[in-house]
Amino acid sequence: MAWWPLLLLTVLGLAAWQAGKHMQFRLISFSLWVLLAALAALFYPALFSHIGQFSLQRLIIPLLQVIMFGMGTAMSIQDFRGVIRTPRPVITGLLCQFSIMPLVGWSLAAGFGFPPEIAAGIILVGCSPSGLASNVMSFLARANVALSVTLTAVATALAPLMTPLLMRLLGGAYVEVDLATMMLSMVKIVVLPIAAGLMVNRIFRRHLALINQLMPRVSMIGIALVIAIITASGRDNLLAIGAPLILACLLHNVAGYFLGFGVARLLRLSPADCRTIAIEVGMQNSGLASGLALEMGKVATMGLAPIVFGPLMNMTGSALAGYWREKPLAEKPTS
Repeated sequence: MAWWPLLLLTVLGLAAWQAGKHMQFRLISFSLWVLLAALAALFYPALFSHIGQFSLQRLIIPLLQVIMFGMGTAMSIQDFRGVIRTPRPVITGLLCQFSIMPLVGWSLAAGFGFPPEIAAGIILVGCSPSGLASNVMSFLARANVALSVTLTAVATALAPLMTPLLMRLLGGAYVEVDLATMMLSMVKIVVLPIAAGLMVNRIFRRHLALINQLMPRVSMIGIALVIAIITASGRDNLLAIGAPLILACLLHNVAGYFLGFGVARLLRLSPADCRTIAIEVGMQNSGLASGLALEMGKVATMGLAPIVFGPLMNMTGSALAGYWREKPLAEKPTS
């Protein structure tokens, strides 16, 4: 192996380490660590494949469950009550979430002419809900953080029903989608861990300081490991597809921002709400999509789009949040 991959990984690691020391660069730091994990797996796939006879793919679902548990501890029943307090922007955001990204993913999969399982992976990303990263981006973008948290909570709660149904409808032509099996997988990966986290939040609310400090870091490490393991598993396919898949994922992500913002603006929501919906729609829970690909036994093919989409959305989301942070909010459009 040439010396330059090790040098590149070292430089990326140092840059991520330094960025993490400054609050304004924390998100860039996370993106760099994720990129480092993906490149390390591309250059040295054996390190992320097996430890002895143990396949590291067996860690993916437990890692995702830990991440979802952390999401649950950061939520409360109050987050879901936001639907009652502000139904219009919440309903708008949910309709955009479960229409724009699935349809854009389906269009890109068809337009690029990818192999069936790669195409299904793009659709799977589009059918997934948003994740906690969107809440952080909304905060940095001076958007409506309460709306962001509500949308993430409700979209995640609806995902065990909506994601399998949308995959069956839009992705069924590419891969066989067993509706009941996928729903059970969603319950295992999403519902049970989040329910456990909500319970911990409710029972130990006064003693959550340590968990709230630890879980974001545990989640970041977990996401980086998941990306590294899936990258190693699908390395040959990823190298074969390469640039077209990166371009498709970038278009998917950016289309989510523009179309989400455009629909919210068209419906005359407040500027802060428009920013929030754009971020919620454009940023997907790619880790969850990776786990579902693994549950379907197609992580080396369907799992590729999620691992490309994840780092890309963090980088574009950071850039968009930074731009909006410096741009004053306009007045709400009048009827």
